[in-house]
Amino acid sequence: MKTFGWSFGITAVALVVAFFYGGIEALILCAILGVLEVSLSFDNAVVNARILEKMSAFWQKIFLTVGILIAVVGMRIAFPLLIVGVTANLNPVQAIQLALEKGDIHTEGSYAYLLHDAHPQIAAFGGVFLLMLFLDFMFEEREIHWLGFLEKPLAFVGRLHGASMAIAMVILVVSATMVRPGKEVDVLISGILGMVTYLLVNGLGELFDVDGDGDTDAADTDAEAKAIIEKSNKQPTKGVGKAVGKAAFMLFLYLEVIDASFSFDGVIGAFAITSDPIIIALGLGLIGAIFVRSLTVFLVREGTLNDYEYLDHGAHWAIGALSIILLLTISIEVNEVITGIIGVVFIAAAFLSSIARNKRLAAAAQPKVDQLTS
Repeated sequence: MKTFGWSFGITAVALVVAFFYGGIEALILCAILGVLEVSLSFDNAVVNARILEKMSAFWQKIFLTVGILIAVVGMRIAFPLLIVGVTANLNPVQAIQLALEKGDIHTEGSYAYLLHDAHPQIAAFGGVFLLMLFLDFMFEEREIHWLGFLEKPLAFVGRLHGASMAIAMVILVVSATMVRPGKEVDVLISGILGMVTYLLVNGLGELFDVDGDGDTDAADTDAEAKAIIEKSNKQPTKGVGKAVGKAAFMLFLYLEVIDASFSFDGVIGAFAITSDPIIIALGLGLIGAIFVRSLTVFLVREGTLNDYEYLDHGAHWAIGALSIILLLTISIEVNEVITGIIGVVFIAAAFLSSIARNKRLAAAAQPKVDQLTS
C-alpha cells in the first residue's frame, strides 16, 4: 500500500470524475481503459525499472512527477491532438474543438477517424522502435538465458554487425507492402524515423550507462550462495553506481522516449473503445499510466528484477510480440485484448520460471551455505 496507495486514491478520484462527467457508462469505460493500459504495460514497467534503478533518488522522483505529466498530458492528450492537427491541417484550438465533438471512429473527418487514419504511420514508428529494442536485447551475449533454444541462436546471429537494423528494415519493407495503396511511403518514412529515434536514444543510454550492468555468471557456486544469503537478508546491492547530473538527465530523456513508445498501442486502441478525449485521459492517463509508474517503483524498491532473473527476458519477449503486432496492425485489425494477454502471459511465465530457477539454485547451493555458516 505504501507504493500503490496513491495510485488507488487517484484511480478512485478518476472514476468519480468520470461518473459525474458521463454517468455510469463513462465510469465503466474509464475502468476498462485503465485495465487495458495496465495489461499492455507490464513489459513497460520491467524495462522502466531496469533503467530507473540506475538513477539517483532525486531523478527517480523526477520520473514520478515530471515523468507522469509527460505520460499523461504529453502522450495521452497532446500526442493524439498533434497527430490529428498535422493530418487534418488544423491549429491546436481547432484540434481541441474537434476532439470535444466526440465524433465516431467511422465518421469521416471526426477526431477518432483522423487518428485512426494515421494509425499505419504511428504503428510503423512504434513497431520498428520496439522491434529494435527487442532485437538488441536478444542479440547481446549473456550467461543467463530463459528460452535458450531461441535466445542462444539469436545471440549467435547478433554477432553479425548491424543485424538488428537489417532485420528491422526487412520487416518494415514487408509491412509497407501490405498497407493500403497510397500509404506505403508514409509507412516507410515513419518506420525509418522510428529506427533513427531508437539509435539516438539508445546511443544516449549506452553513453551514460553508469554501472555497466550485465548478467551475472551462474557458474560460480560460491557467488550464487553469497547472492542467496544477501537476498534472503534483503540487503541492498553495494557498489552499484547511481547516475546524477547530466548523466541522470540523459537517462531520464532515454527513459521518457522508451516509455512513450509503449504508449502508441494503448492510445490508438483506446479509440476503438471510446472517442471521448476526457475519458481516454482519465482511463489511460490517471489510472493506467500512474499504476504503471507505481509498478515500476515497486520493482525497483523490492529488487524484484535481481531476485527474478528471467523477468527481463519475459518483458523483452513481450516487447517483441508487441512490435510485431503493431506492424501487423498496419494492414489488419488486431484486438487490443490479444496484445494485453500475450504480454501478461510472457511476464507470468518468466516470473514462474524465475521462481523455479531460484529453487534449483538454492538446493544446489545449500551445501556451500551450510559450510559458510558452520
